[in-house]
Amino acid sequence: MQETNRIEFKRGLSDSFERTVVSFLNYPGGGEILVGVDDEGKAIGIENADLVQQKIVDRIRNNIGPETLGLFDVIHTRMEGKDVIRVIVSCGPERPYYIRKSGRTEKGCFIRVGSSTQPMTERMIDEMFTKRQPVTLQSMPSPRRDLTFEQLRIYYQEKKLNLTEKFIESLSLRHVDGGFNYTAYLLADENGLSIKVAVYAGTGKIDLYELSEYGYGCLITATKRLLDRMDSENRTFAKITYGGRQQKERVDKRSLREAIINAVVHNDYSKGVPLVEIFSDRIVVTSCGGLVADLSEEDFFSCLSMPRNRELVRVFRDVEMAEQIGSGMTRILKAYDPSIFDLTPGFIVVTFPFAEPFITSNDETNDKIIGKINEDDDPIIGAIYQEPTATIPKLSDSTGISQRTVARRLREYQDAGVIRREGARKNGRWIVIGTPMYLEVKRPKKRT
Repeated sequence: MQETNRIEFKRGLSDSFERTVVSFLNYPGGGEILVGVDDEGKAIGIENADLVQQKIVDRIRNNIGPETLGLFDVIHTRMEGKDVIRVIVSCGPERPYYIRKSGRTEKGCFIRVGSSTQPMTERMIDEMFTKRQPVTLQSMPSPRRDLTFEQLRIYYQEKKLNLTEKFIESLSLRHVDGGFNYTAYLLADENGLSIKVAVYAGTGKIDLYELSEYGYGCLITATKRLLDRMDSENRTFAKITYGGRQQKERVDKRSLREAIINAVVHNDYSKGVPLVEIFSDRIVVTSCGGLVADLSEEDFFSCLSMPRNRELVRVFRDVEMAEQIGSGMTRILKAYDPSIFDLTPGFIVVTFPFAEPFITSNDETNDKIIGKINEDDDPIIGAIYQEPTATIPKLSDSTGISQRTVARRLREYQDAGVIRREGARKNGRWIVIGTPMYLEVKRPKKRT
């Protein structure tokens, strides 16, 4: 390894530690400090890693301004058999950051230049300050003043983290006027926001058959409920072969989870709320706000982090719903190509295409087939044979099955290759593709 514009080595906690942290906070994309590594990149280790971690956290929190909550991770790791501390620093939204005792001056503000930390000039400080992100959750007042946080307390207690009487201040839930800010509003037991999930019967936005909302309370609770819903939607295709059971998910579960959490914690709530859309062939996750200022697409796809809502990032990490900075994007890009992202000035849209189900021909199975569909034993298929242009309400009327169940089965049949939809809602039609198998799990032929 060698030092770069994003990596700094330190043998221990020197007097220059805060300057390096400040330089990464002010540098687009941030960077990483490895404590216990010499200038040549060789691990020399540190003693009492737990104590060093605590000292690092205290020095960053107390010696650097403005508030750095949610902008750094401190991780104990092993390199070449030695204890090393990784300090991951993301670029902050309230730049320029500075060493508190020196203030927002040339002696207090630093930035990364190549592999070195350099003081910022007065002009650089002024220009960076004028470009500071104008609206943050901390600067937005809560629409309500009578907020309670019992759910938040429970989540912290579950992780053996007790919220003291000063948790309002420690989690930066106060506005400058002394009341609650918008972060507090999002984490309160009651609020007026919800994340919407729209479900469509086909591949377009014409046949909307369900619109659910998750929210009106603590954002953590809403996110957990949303993730549970996605687990139920993300069916697993499976089949049994001579080599054992094979299975795959519609969408990579960890990637979908990371995309949803990213959409929630990095959303620009001054412009709207996240949206999840489920089509017959894909799941789309949309968040408001586009990329944070000064974070380029190259930085974004290099998994560099610049949190829009550092307070939310901190809380979600505390309750273990989010992991270390930049890890979510890394997981997504291991499973998918960057083309699933559509980045615009106003939105970040992530489209997860459904995986193809297993295709197993009849001669690979024995006579006992699980869940064979035909017009005689499935009323929906029979109704489609009778009236291919029937809408979901029409199919519901003719079969006596609820519209929600009809819509769900139609989506399952499309996934399994039983039917397909051609055309729009008004002039479209359902086409039955032979009589394939409904369930993908099949019994292998007996050996002869």
